Formats: sequence, C-alpha cells, structure tokens
Amino acid sequence: MIIGVLKEPVPETRVSLLAEAVSALTKKGWEVWVEPGAGVNAFCTDEAYVQAGASLKAIPEILSGANIVLSIHQPAQPPASGAVLIGMYQALLNKEKMEAWSAAGVTVFSMELLPRTTRAQTMDILSSQANIAGYKAVLLAANTYGRYFPMFMTAAGSIAPAKVLILGAGVAGLQAIATARRLGAVVEVFDTRPAVKEEVMSLGAKFVEVEGAADPSSAGGYAVEQTEEYKQKQQARIAESVAKSDIIITTAQIPGKKAPILITSSMLDSMRTGSVIIDLAAATGGNTPETKNNETVVYKGVTIVGNSNLPATMPSDASKLYGKNIMNFMQLIVDKEGKLNINLEDDLVKGSLAVK
Repeated sequence: MIIGVLKEPVPETRVSLLAEAVSALTKKGWEVWVEPGAGVNAFCTDEAYVQAGASLKAIPEILSGANIVLSIHQPAQPPASGAVLIGMYQALLNKEKMEAWSAAGVTVFSMELLPRTTRAQTMDILSSQANIAGYKAVLLAANTYGRYFPMFMTAAGSIAPAKVLILGAGVAGLQAIATARRLGAVVEVFDTRPAVKEEVMSLGAKFVEVEGAADPSSAGGYAVEQTEEYKQKQQARIAESVAKSDIIITTAQIPGKKAPILITSSMLDSMRTGSVIIDLAAATGGNTPETKNNETVVYKGVTIVGNSNLPATMPSDASKLYGKNIMNFMQLIVDKEGKLNINLEDDLVKGSLAVK
C-alpha cells in the first residue's frame, strides 16, 4: 500500500499527515510518499518526514504511483485511474469536478459527507477543524473589537462586559461559547435545534429559543432547511439580539447549499459602530449579505470578517487532528493485509463516497 501526501496550494497551511502520523503508517509496512515542502507551513520539515520513514517524491510520481492520495483541497490533476483520493472537496457544490474525476477512473472520498454518528466521531474532520475555528473566531473577534471583553471596575469607572451572540451551536459554536465565556463576555446563542439548549446553558450562555423548527433528527447531525414561517419568526427574534450585540459569530451552513442569510441588512443597520461579526460560513456565501470570503469588510461602522479557514491559522495542531481523522478512516477501506477493500455495506464508507 502506497500513501501519497500532496502539498496544499497557497494560502492553505495545513497538511494531510504530519511526520508522527507517517511513522505510524510505515510501522504497519505501508509506504508513504510525500511531496517536498508539504509540511513546511505546519512546522514539519522534509527531514522529519524522511526520519519517519517517508520518501520524498515529485507530484507527478505521487499521482501516477500512489494507491491512496491525500490532499485537503482539490489537486490540480487527478491521480491515476484506480487510485483513491481523500480530502475535503465540497462534493455537493462541485458537481463538474466530481464528474471529471469519475471519468478519470478515480475513487473519491469527500470527508465533509461523512455521516455524523457516534461511530464516526474519531474520523469526523468537520468537528475536529470546527473546534479550532470556534476557538480562533473568538480570539480574532477580541483582537478586532476595540473594547474589552470582560467587565472591569476601576477607579476611573466601570466597563460593561461585551455582549456576544453566537448563531449556531454546533462544534464551532460550542467552542466559541466556552472561549467567549472564559474571556468574560455575556453570551447569547441561537440554534434551530432545541436539543442543544442544555449544552449551551451548561457553558454559561443564554439560549435564544424560536418555536416551530423543522426536525433535524433525520439529517445525520447537520442543519436542515426551515419553513418560511419559521424563518420569519427566526429573523424577528434574531433581530432583537443583533441590535444589542457587540460581537456576533455566525456558523450556520447547510450541506450542498448556499449558507442561509441570518443577519439582514436592516439588522446590520441596527448594530452600533465598532461592532464585529466573524462569519465562519463565508466559503458558502456567508450568513450576512455583506460577507466576502477571505476578506474583511466595514459596513456602516460594523466590521465583518469573512474567514472560513481559521483552522489554517493553527496549522500544526489542525494538521495533527486532521491526520488522525484520516488515519482512522483509512482503517475502514484498507484491510489487515494492506489491500484496498471498499465495503459499501459500511454506512461511513458509503456516506463519504463521492465518486466510485
């Protein structure tokens, strides 16, 4: 079994496997080929890969000779026919690319499609990376916001704590709650899933409830599309919280669709000058009409940061967690003899399979 690890395009700083993960694979008798410079931005040198038992190979050799090719983002060219490609390719939003890879005879696992079940937790890339995104979103907000987060009582007067609104209590949202609370902010949280209320409150935040949400139990842990009636109620309730918020962190995305607009232009108009929005859904359009991916926009005094790749700001830890997820997943498609065995009876294998 030959595993190929590609260098990611700029500005991505993560890598699919660090040297410590490579070492675990080579001890199994697997061969690992790494593109030179693949781990440099994640503080993993070519020398470290070689010491772990990997071979440095140029990208044409990896694409033509590896059985499994790992790349977080879409490689410029597909590997050879019969190979397996594993990464985060947004398969539902890139139909043409999936069709091209199918025509090239490549099997593709797009890991954002992995069903979010208890059994899948050790290979859930969305969760491991969202955890980092939620943490860094609050730190980015604190750095961008021109006032204190915690309450201060000084001889010169008192400073009120920042009011933080978090839209979406998934993995990123929950980590954002914990981080904002540690910094001393007052936190309100909105989510369409009533089941997360207990988790939100256990972290010290207030849960904003809107009745009539669609049941998400059949969506494998993902958000679902809501009715127009619910959306109207939702917008009215969110508008109240937005108007009094200093910091807003938005995380709402729906697989295969454009991110829902949760903060309208009129809501933005109601926010005070100096407020900050960190939009983690920027890659799929954003949760505000003014969001631009990988850009910071100032709209009537409100700073809107569109950053969907905050995990790349912590490349070493993000790569370590990502690599562990990938290694756990590969155990499902490689048998004990080191041969590919794609079992479509396995719900995790079938669920994440984009092209066969």
